[in-house]
Amino acid sequence: MTEAPASPPSAPDHLGDPEGSRPGLWNVANLLTMARLVLVPGFVLLLVHGDGHDPAWRSFAWAAFAIAMITDLFDGELARRYGLVTDFGKIADPIADKAIMGAALVGLSGLGDLPWWVTIVILVREIGITLMRFWVIRHGVIPASRGGKLKTLTQGVAVGMYILVLTGPLATIRAWLMGAAVVLTVATGLDYVRQAIVLRRAGLAAQAARAQAQAQAQGSQGRAQGHGA
Repeated sequence: MTEAPASPPSAPDHLGDPEGSRPGLWNVANLLTMARLVLVPGFVLLLVHGDGHDPAWRSFAWAAFAIAMITDLFDGELARRYGLVTDFGKIADPIADKAIMGAALVGLSGLGDLPWWVTIVILVREIGITLMRFWVIRHGVIPASRGGKLKTLTQGVAVGMYILVLTGPLATIRAWLMGAAVVLTVATGLDYVRQAIVLRRAGLAAQAARAQAQAQAQGSQGRAQGHGA
């Protein structure tokens, strides 16, 4: 699977901007992120209400999960398009994404509807990649690939189908869809690790080259001053 080449961050970071030109905390993108965070405990309560297998309550839980997934599609795009990127958004957005997906996976496994190994594989990948993103962020950003976007979509649809109480062919379809989500999760995770290592090596090499060039320039300046003395 091929991802787009690594590139420097395209969204404005607003470093050095006048205070008044920076986006405020209470912008629409951040509000959507906050709403997704608030939905997490409500979703969990709906999912485990009663014995956790009431079709009606599971439908309500699915609605909360669907709303969270929809807000995830819009908040990042709004932030980048309208210059609403903030430090809060950079931190809270991935946390909100992992929180709602993690709550769904753990809740479903706790109810016995989803094997624990599936939950562990997905969560280890998602948390690990988030940590790796912070590890390489000063060297550049690895843009989302088609595979990564397909992984997110497949995960969301599969988990959503597991939240609903389904039987017969639909239950079989969701099992196959979850299998595809696991395969995409692992494959895109390994590819992300590869690109992150390449990006970090390139960044370190560039830093070393700049340091060497600076040292040579200082040496040349020192020699010129010595000759002029």
